[in-house]
Amino acid sequence: MSPRAVVFDMDGVLTDTESIWDTVRRGLTADEGLAWPAGATAAMMGMSTAEWSRYLVDTVGLSGTPEQAAQRTIEALAVRYADHLPVLPGAVAAVRRLAGRWPVGLASSSPRRLIDVSLAALGIADAFAATVSTEEVGRGKPSPDGYLQACALLGADPRECVAIEDSSNGLRAAAAAGMAVIAVPRPDFPPAPEALALADVVVADLDAVGLDLVAGLR
Repeated sequence: MSPRAVVFDMDGVLTDTESIWDTVRRGLTADEGLAWPAGATAAMMGMSTAEWSRYLVDTVGLSGTPEQAAQRTIEALAVRYADHLPVLPGAVAAVRRLAGRWPVGLASSSPRRLIDVSLAALGIADAFAATVSTEEVGRGKPSPDGYLQACALLGADPRECVAIEDSSNGLRAAAAAGMAVIAVPRPDFPPAPEALALADVVVADLDAVGLDLVAGLR
């Protein structure tokens, strides 16, 4: 039995942008003379825009409203992306390879603006039958909302779909949605062991995500 659809995460799976998010947020924090709380980087991975912006204000101590924190962060990221959007090895080829066989979706914690900019820059926007930002659903990762919405837009039962993820909260979200999960962990932001254990398959990079591997998961 073959899966009905495949849903990718974006940051840390297709684009090497987790470090840019971290640098921007830390920079905004340092500009206000604040210390970066231990665990803040991992805590915000997968959060929706509303969730991480409130975290920046309530937990990190950034001035202004969560909406202002979000705007400052996203504007800074857009400038960075325009200058250089780092792509992870095998990302474009993997999307094209899997989209040639199954409907492909995206469930990302990035805001819609950055999703659209990123996919256009990679030249793969046309490959995705559905894309979802967690700012467009009730809850961010580790809640399954983004993955559930992506599968719904693809017209597929999540239990018959495959997710490709890298982070702890992303792995938890995909597993909570009932999907088969391929983990592509990033050495610089490794997932927690208990989150990685939720994956059906762990691979070193996207080049290892072949048609036979995906077809065997559902």
